[in-house]
Amino acid sequence: MNTVLWPVTARIVAALNAANGEGEHERAMRLLKVTEEAGEAAAAYIGAVGQNPRKGTTHTAADVADELCDVIIAAAVALHSFANHPPAVLDLKLLRAAQRLNALAGTDTR
Repeated sequence: MNTVLWPVTARIVAALNAANGEGEHERAMRLLKVTEEAGEAAAAYIGAVGQNPRKGTTHTAADVADELCDVIIAAAVALHSFANHPPAVLDLKLLRAAQRLNALAGTDTR
């Protein structure tokens, strides 16, 4: 995993905690931010494929990728509110996904 993700998201969390606090409302807002960013990624994709005939093509694949990065960052920030050690939680999730893929492929490598 990217070695920059966790230190940067920890700094974002610290800044958000200082500005907004750490209560249940803030926890919910951080979770909802993931949905907001996912909506922006979807909107960028719609714009990239020109799905809206009134607007035409308004975005690029790079715009979609940028918005997807925002989704990842928002999810990592939110994960801090739901796990004591977010990197370990994500690593375990990825390990389990790799194990499922390996089982499907009939291999034991990661």
